[in-house]
Amino acid sequence: MKKYLSIIVFACILLAGLLTFNQYGESWDDKSLQKYAVKSINAYNTWPQQGIVSLAREDLGFYGPFYVMLTELTSQYLSTFLPFPFPLPDLHHLIYFITCIAGVWAFYALAKRWLTEIPALGATLLFATQPVLWGHAFINPKDTPFLSLFLLSLYFGIQAFDKLEQTQSTEPDPRSKRISALLTALWLVSVFSLFLFTQAFHSYIESLVLSAQAGGTNILTLIAKDITAVPADVYIQRYFILFLQARTYYFLLSTLILLITWYRLNYQLPITLFSILLPAILLGFTTSTRILGPFAGALVAYYVLRTKGRQAIPALAMYAVVALIATYLTWPYLWMNPIPRFFESLREMSLYPWPGLVLFNGISYQSTELPYSYLPALLAIQLTEPVWALSIAGWIGSIVGGAKRRGLVELSLLWFVIPLILFIALRIALYDNFRQIVFIIPPVFLMAGVAFEKIKNIKWQIALIVLSLIPGVLGIISLHPYEYIYYNSFVGGVDGAYDRYDLDYWGISYREAAGYVNSAAPPNAAIWVEGPSHLFALFAREDLKIYSPSEVERAESYSYVVAMARYDFDKTSYPNAEIVYKIMRGNALLAVIKKP
Repeated sequence: MKKYLSIIVFACILLAGLLTFNQYGESWDDKSLQKYAVKSINAYNTWPQQGIVSLAREDLGFYGPFYVMLTELTSQYLSTFLPFPFPLPDLHHLIYFITCIAGVWAFYALAKRWLTEIPALGATLLFATQPVLWGHAFINPKDTPFLSLFLLSLYFGIQAFDKLEQTQSTEPDPRSKRISALLTALWLVSVFSLFLFTQAFHSYIESLVLSAQAGGTNILTLIAKDITAVPADVYIQRYFILFLQARTYYFLLSTLILLITWYRLNYQLPITLFSILLPAILLGFTTSTRILGPFAGALVAYYVLRTKGRQAIPALAMYAVVALIATYLTWPYLWMNPIPRFFESLREMSLYPWPGLVLFNGISYQSTELPYSYLPALLAIQLTEPVWALSIAGWIGSIVGGAKRRGLVELSLLWFVIPLILFIALRIALYDNFRQIVFIIPPVFLMAGVAFEKIKNIKWQIALIVLSLIPGVLGIISLHPYEYIYYNSFVGGVDGAYDRYDLDYWGISYREAAGYVNSAAPPNAAIWVEGPSHLFALFAREDLKIYSPSEVERAESYSYVVAMARYDFDKTSYPNAEIVYKIMRGNALLAVIKKP
């Protein structure tokens, strides 16, 4: 039975998601990211044909586009493949959820490295049934997918390096080593120069064309006899595309030659490369989803150096190079000028100038001026009550346990404790509670698993696991489909958090609001929607005329007014109108519908 227990558990989690994924509203950020995904996908046509990537900072180019592109392409495919039609928002939610299930599996696989079966499964269930994470699993296009990709990168990276041979069966002679090293260095310098300095090559081509048209003599005057008969932009584009094509052929040919040389001189090198290829590509995809992806690679590198020593450095170098290539290929915004734009993205995402206010303990703050207690307090009150008691017990047990848990303690320090301290000390801009840092919290639950394992009687182990899951499961059931607004009893639940902390900050309650208006509004009714009106419009009847502050046009009168509770829109929008419907959980108000 124990053999199939994990399969049964994951099947139940998957079934729960499949039965409910179409009950969640759209998040505030989805629309802008979907537009960015479409523009990024289009770049794969415009770049080789026109030498153009139509992406700018305003298009969210500093966000990695891999996951949103994957979601867009997959949802379009599912919309034609599935026998039952679902709206695109629901298909997005399904993809987000399946991605999160993959991350939960990776967490379980990592947990089994340090824990026995039942404690590992208990830690996994405690992690998966956190209402905050469960809610985000369906509605979040950025943070929980990144958490899953991070976990997958970490697990598969460690697994790949564990399987590498400790020693080579034959040691290559010094001459073969020198030739391999020389050709590898030549490949790295030539290929990376061609890609990293794309903007410089474009500028050089531009200068040659302009010089030739001005009467100067250079290679272009020998190639193009009618250089002055055609506008400069046409020639610049033509020769730049030629450069891109030549660069691609050079990359493919030089890589093939290098691999053949490796095989003939030291066959262990291509074997090593192919062993770490998929984990390295996955790390690149993770980085191309969020700029902090290399942190997963750093954790893998630490583990590898700790367990294998300096002999693993060549394999780690391959791992890094392949990850860089995968990142570049899936992030069109980087293509023209990779290094400056990558660091621009890093700077932008670490100091994101979010203009809104953050509600924390009843006070509104700028996102860069939050008190130092912000993250510790939210982690304490938004995870279920047993989590920290179990985790602290696990930390104590791991430290007292000595060498047996040393690897887990070190990983948890690097993965959770140090990043958390840095986020707090550097006052990194945060908003919407702690969703941006969910990728650092898995060690909290791994340590909870250690606490489970300290109980030697399996029956008592299972009893403790079941008891620890009750608050999360009850929270998921009582708040559905708004699980992400969860607060625990330390602050009085969502009732105690109302007007003190952010609740439905992404406006997903507008789906329920649209359902009410659809059933009550007369044909062709005019509806005023305060705030993110596109979240309401996605689920509104086609005949309804929707107006909002973001539009210039106004109607003479409105049949209904829809306003979310965030920013007190429910109070300031048509304050004297009668409230005919409230969307609530407990005594916490999420949105209202008024009739002027």
